[in-house]
Amino acid sequence: MQIITPHYILMNDRVSTNLSVAFDKTIEAIAPFDELIETFPHAKVTTLRENSLLMPGLINAHVHIEFSANKTSLSYGDFMSWLYSVIENREDLIGDCDKECMGKAIDNMLACGITTFGAISSHAMDLEVCANAKQNVVFFNELIGSQAVMADTLFGDFLSRLDASKSIKREGFYPAVAIHSPYSVHPVLIKKALEIVKNEELKLTAHFMESEAERNWLDSSEGDFKDFFKQLLKQDKAVSDSKEFLEHFNGHNALLTHVTNANIDELKVISENKHTVIHCPISNRLLGNPTLNIKELNDNNIDWIVATDGLSSNYKLDLFEEMKMSLFMHSNAPLLKFAQDLIKGVTINAAKALGLNTGEIAVGKNADMIILDLDKEPTEELAIHLILHRYNISKVYINGKLEKED
Repeated sequence: MQIITPHYILMNDRVSTNLSVAFDKTIEAIAPFDELIETFPHAKVTTLRENSLLMPGLINAHVHIEFSANKTSLSYGDFMSWLYSVIENREDLIGDCDKECMGKAIDNMLACGITTFGAISSHAMDLEVCANAKQNVVFFNELIGSQAVMADTLFGDFLSRLDASKSIKREGFYPAVAIHSPYSVHPVLIKKALEIVKNEELKLTAHFMESEAERNWLDSSEGDFKDFFKQLLKQDKAVSDSKEFLEHFNGHNALLTHVTNANIDELKVISENKHTVIHCPISNRLLGNPTLNIKELNDNNIDWIVATDGLSSNYKLDLFEEMKMSLFMHSNAPLLKFAQDLIKGVTINAAKALGLNTGEIAVGKNADMIILDLDKEPTEELAIHLILHRYNISKVYINGKLEKED
């Protein structure tokens, strides 16, 4: 048992002081220190410096660890140019990203206060480093393939990777399933994968409506994807439309990433099925896609969270940076309220979307916590200041264990 006494504690939008936290793997009690030490007389005691802030560890629900070697190899500014550059450089990027490269990306996330991440794994190259990561990991085995003739081979590979992830038996590691996108996965494969998701109660995610090219291809089998699919895959039309794709997900509470080109009918379906949208503002900007219409999501009672995507479409895996970019992109949003929502989008709401017992400083929650060194007493605008000023993170606890300390 441990007792930690920070100067301040962030609990949702409220800052409390004169309180300590008693914890083991989970938070056991929150009360004045004198009460806690009487209840837990043998606890290890940590008293933090002045203006220290204890808050929940951050949750990055969508990141591609396998592409962490990219820095200047890929083309930005237009989705299709980026996609062709990924195909052109794919072997080099994957070949250059060894365990050390992927481990560095994971360690950088830890230094940025990320205590949980969702790894979208295309090849299982990242399985070992994710299994050995200090963070909690939701390991999304990705299914991709739109050609019916390859369905059995592709599904066999997917099953092999999923089974390998299930063999990892350690606290905080959760095998899961990712369906790449509506344009890249054949409906037969989707149905087979979702049977497993349903039977084994696995978490589910997919990319959805990221680009205008996807919008046009799914609507009419036209647009920029027409030549792409014809030249590379000998396909003349989309394997499904967006309505059919979303129907597969009914009853699954999926996490849908991007959703920057969704129409109102799709948003209604997303709302009805209580899916969560993952907002990746930097990735969307670099790939020439629209800014997510968060007001429209709110108006349709759709939950949304924030993630970095991978280094194939970002320059760092830092949720504070991601929130800052979103704060400035959404210039019409009420500043303080939106900043508070962004903080929730990388803590309590992200935990809820992933089905994890973390994301807030509350009794019974996992002790995933970070300590920030503020300059002075926080004001009611703390959420804005946390995003703008990127305070030093001096300690990181994951499942009650100190994993980083300055």
